[in-house]
Amino acid sequence: MVQHISIGKLSLFKGNYTPIRILQTLLNILLLASVIGLMVSGIILSREVFDFLPVSGGMGFARMLHMLASYWGFLFMSLHLGLHWSMVMGVARKAAGISASSSARTWTLRILAAGLCIYGIYAFQKNDIASYMFLRTHFVFFDVEQSLISFFAEYLGMMGLWAVLAYYVGKWIRK
Repeated sequence: MVQHISIGKLSLFKGNYTPIRILQTLLNILLLASVIGLMVSGIILSREVFDFLPVSGGMGFARMLHMLASYWGFLFMSLHLGLHWSMVMGVARKAAGISASSSARTWTLRILAAGLCIYGIYAFQKNDIASYMFLRTHFVFFDVEQSLISFFAEYLGMMGLWAVLAYYVGKWIRK
């Protein structure tokens, strides 16, 4: 059961904290922290849009914070998506008018998910994303020869990797 924070009453502090709820709450807090980090670093880095603010200096810190927040935020968003994947698939099934489950369809989707994970591991290693996430490299280097389709495919593969991992960890925790 997913708990939501509403304006009228704060349900964050109500109900039982099951292991999956603890994981989801922690992940949401980390995702919020990364979004705040992106906003703060974006304001510091922007010399045009926020010219009216008395912000000076801190460019090195802002670049580092922006890189950390963006890569960790990408990971947290992917994990968040994976924890809610059952809901996403339920909506997709309802929109497609699929009511009965099919063993063949389930296994086909599992094989596709495994392939996506393998591609995601390859892309994660190829792009050396861990070096950006742990600040072993302070500047992001992009392959300017890489096609846009290939770039998006690699990032979708990495997103799929973390979403699939979170989906199965969430299933395991719920049991």
